[in-house]
Amino acid sequence: MKIGIAGVGGIGSNVAVNLVRSGIEALKIIDFDRVERSNLNRQFYFHDQIGRLKVEALRENLQRIRPDLRVEAIAQRIDNLNCQALFADCNLIVEGFDRQADKKMLVEQARREQIVVAACGIAGCALNTIREQQLGNCFIIGDFVSDCAHAPLCAHKVLTVANHMTARILLQQGVFHGKTA
Repeated sequence: MKIGIAGVGGIGSNVAVNLVRSGIEALKIIDFDRVERSNLNRQFYFHDQIGRLKVEALRENLQRIRPDLRVEAIAQRIDNLNCQALFADCNLIVEGFDRQADKKMLVEQARREQIVVAACGIAGCALNTIREQQLGNCFIIGDFVSDCAHAPLCAHKVLTVANHMTARILLQQGVFHGKTA
């Protein structure tokens, strides 16, 4: 089982950590961005990694948790032309993009047999409105309203959404074999 992660910022990096700590053995992480100081409050990076490619820094951090983890790290922007090829060998794709247009593109490009777990509405502080909605092969988690253009990204909410996404992924992959943990 290989899980692909499209974008390794607040959602993607934290889902990756959760998956590794839950026993997932193979990840493909794809992002073109570099670690910035402003990322450190909610993403799984450290001060000495500022300026590094996120995929390289995240691979290093994840392998510190689990040295035998298989992580394919690709520093590339995902678009309509390469999306399907980049995730062709993944059974499940985690959407961790910032922009709505990129989220839409990923969901549209996913093959019918691939499951997509996406986030929508992760800004602000309120946790009581986080919910899950299924649309075909896509599971969307968030409050479906808040936008980082109008509210701050708070660590506790980003992590809560990432935790809900992780739970959905583990259930979809049969890690708990239908049992709740």
